[in-house]
Amino acid sequence: MLAVLAPAAASAQTVELGSTASALVAPACPAGVLPQNCTIVLTQVTAVATVRDGVAYPTTVTKAGVLVAFTVGVSALSSNAATVKTDVANLDAHYGGSAQAQVTVLRSANKRLKVWQVAAQSPAFDLEPYLGQVVQFPLSAPLPVVPGEAVALTVPTWAPVLSFALTPASKFAYRQSRAATCTTTPLGAAELAIGSSSQYGCAYSGTRVEYSATEITSAVPNDQASGQRRSGKPRS
Repeated sequence: MLAVLAPAAASAQTVELGSTASALVAPACPAGVLPQNCTIVLTQVTAVATVRDGVAYPTTVTKAGVLVAFTVGVSALSSNAATVKTDVANLDAHYGGSAQAQVTVLRSANKRLKVWQVAAQSPAFDLEPYLGQVVQFPLSAPLPVVPGEAVALTVPTWAPVLSFALTPASKFAYRQSRAATCTTTPLGAAELAIGSSSQYGCAYSGTRVEYSATEITSAVPNDQASGQRRSGKPRS
């Protein structure tokens, strides 16, 4: 009898980069935190998850493929409609337009200094119609990714996408695309050009940026030279 080696799994797979034990949610103020102290809004910056549920850099690409969608948790801002209207108008005026977000593919340019370069980026999507929702945006033009790259969330204006005061704080963190003045609200720090690079020097623990990205990995053809062949000897 001749034994035949079964072919290795080579089909494309769907992977949710950034998905961990904690569900992606629409952020809300933690219990006991006053609305004026509720720092759920990310402004004019690119953010990359560095720890989520203890998983380091959870949006790191491990297999080549394409990003076909991304998902964002968008805060409702308030349960009071009049308050929401006022807050949105003020944020729109101060940060250059309506709430928007886009995914950015980063590749490491200097690991020691935490410098990342933009390898690919989606268009920006309007978030204001989806306040209080977890919403997925399909990409009309998929973004190619390769192992070692990481997916970040870029906010060209503002976006209420931060869950903070999470515990234990050591299991949740992210970094912003700026090297200094980490205690102030950033302006103009968003990565908006392919090939641009920034030092991600501002780190925030106990905080989670509510996003993930959907990747379809590339199908791998059988390698006839590496064992996908008949084996065994006839027996008498």
